[in-house]
Amino acid sequence: MSNKGQESAVVYGTEDLLTSLCNSVTRVLNVATHCQIHYSGMVQRITKTCLKPDIGCFVLFDGGFSGLVVINFSAQTAMELYESYMLNMGMPKSELASSHTSDEVSNIMGELMNQIVGDFTGKVRRELQTHITQNQPKMLVLNKQVALSVDTHLDKPEARRVTFYTGKNNIFYLELAIDRTEFIKLHDFEVHEVTNPDELIAQTHAEQNASAPAAEAVDHEALMKSLGM
Repeated sequence: MSNKGQESAVVYGTEDLLTSLCNSVTRVLNVATHCQIHYSGMVQRITKTCLKPDIGCFVLFDGGFSGLVVINFSAQTAMELYESYMLNMGMPKSELASSHTSDEVSNIMGELMNQIVGDFTGKVRRELQTHITQNQPKMLVLNKQVALSVDTHLDKPEARRVTFYTGKNNIFYLELAIDRTEFIKLHDFEVHEVTNPDELIAQTHAEQNASAPAAEAVDHEALMKSLGM
């Protein structure tokens, strides 16, 4: 009887968490930018996470499990998402920033990253019935690669990289570093999905305000120094 219960148990592991995160990326970006975002059916096992040119963004999360999310955008990808987001918000094209190095582009990409991780943490709470918190996303315009490690006690760290494609076939990469973990379903429970785009954005902001610390100005020089740059 015990063996039968173990065989029928639903196990939610690293790849499932990664899939959930990837779905948050496509879900939020499709709603916010109206770009047709999709990701590769193949995932890479990697040994370390890196920030890469032209724009690198990272978020740490902690709680039920700990980890690091990194997204690396090329200049073309960042500009496509930025422009699509701003135009979708009703901003005239003539008033948009013209370079990926603009602070406005970094701010918007950081906001999108915040919404992505907020959507993911909401799903973790609903689907896994545990709680994780996130820090404010850090966006950096880069001209070289910077290795990142998770500043937490990970016993058996695992890292993955997934390739994403935009509607214009620009590419960006998501990297996830997380402690090896499994969630085993003990009993059935209802999962309430958020399907309306406006409700999605509103709930994401609400979840961020509840779980994330208030946004703070990033000391760019101190951050770069801490990354060894």
